[in-house]
Amino acid sequence: MFPSISSQSYGTLPSGQSVDIWTLAGRGGLLLRAITYGGIVTNLLAPDRTGRLDDVVLGYDGLEGYLAGRFYFGAITGRVAGRIPNAAFTLDGKTYNLARNDPPNHLHGGIEGFHKKLWNAAAIDREDGAPSLRLTYFSRDGEEGYPGNVEVAVTYTVTDDNVFLVETEAATDQLTPLSLTHHSYFNLGGHAAGFIGNHAIEISAEQFVPLDEHIALTGRLETVHRDNDLRQARLLADVIPHFFARHGDMYALPAHPRQQPVRAARVTHPSSGRVLAVSTTESFLQLYTGSHLEGPVPGKEGAIYARHGGLCLECEGYPDPSNRALGNSILVQPGEPQRHATAYAFSIAAANDSAHAEKNSTSR
Repeated sequence: MFPSISSQSYGTLPSGQSVDIWTLAGRGGLLLRAITYGGIVTNLLAPDRTGRLDDVVLGYDGLEGYLAGRFYFGAITGRVAGRIPNAAFTLDGKTYNLARNDPPNHLHGGIEGFHKKLWNAAAIDREDGAPSLRLTYFSRDGEEGYPGNVEVAVTYTVTDDNVFLVETEAATDQLTPLSLTHHSYFNLGGHAAGFIGNHAIEISAEQFVPLDEHIALTGRLETVHRDNDLRQARLLADVIPHFFARHGDMYALPAHPRQQPVRAARVTHPSSGRVLAVSTTESFLQLYTGSHLEGPVPGKEGAIYARHGGLCLECEGYPDPSNRALGNSILVQPGEPQRHATAYAFSIAAANDSAHAEKNSTSR
């Protein structure tokens, strides 16, 4: 297979603006489709152990679904991904009030965050020839309550060895918080395969941030414990019941050597043989188990999604810039662009992967 990249019309927004869909096909078989509305990844086809391609991300069949949807399927979320407690933050002595779109919190950039914006798109040339798409957006000072004009670029690349690479870059003219994440819901059995309990997950973290009663982060780090320690692979069926509200936790990742990516997570699906390994330059990984997929939720190709039908691996910064200990890493200074990279690498599991996960789960 030769790598390729192409685009075509996907639909029209109520404003009359056109939305395009781009297809990136890698030499190794990985195929990605993304639309310019929200930078949403609508499809991600990955091979199983027999070479069969299945779509492993949840989504909708057309633009109307994404316009009406409330689950952030496959989107770029920002300006700040995650929940800002009480929908406000303080910066240089000034308080900025934001939309309480997840009362009492501010969630994923607000009512019309980056997931609701139309991005400009262009194919870019790489030396290795891998298909690569650059999405750009200009966020004006005051948008959704945030300070500063911000130029944002997000680049999607599908490599020869089946890595979906997400690279972000942002520059501002005023001190401002910025923390983007990619919000695909993965199901390695296929988007319509149902409950993710048969996925084994490993997260390389010794600490996490507890949640409060509103599923907002409490601002303090604690050591992982028996119920949420994922340093060795465990089945999600055994782990999900122990999370607060069955939601999932935010894990603090190991320190980065000179801003190089670190291993964040590894997910295996025994029956298909698919493995998803995540590495990132970000400081935190939010594991989300799809606990809010209450419905049923109509999905692609006639699928019906239910609670815990997909998992998100959101690599991001700590979402509260008022927290001096944890939130300073998301602040962008004028003249100092912010850059991050997250790699979602697909491969096929070794024969003993699933047995190892089952042993770790049952031994606790």
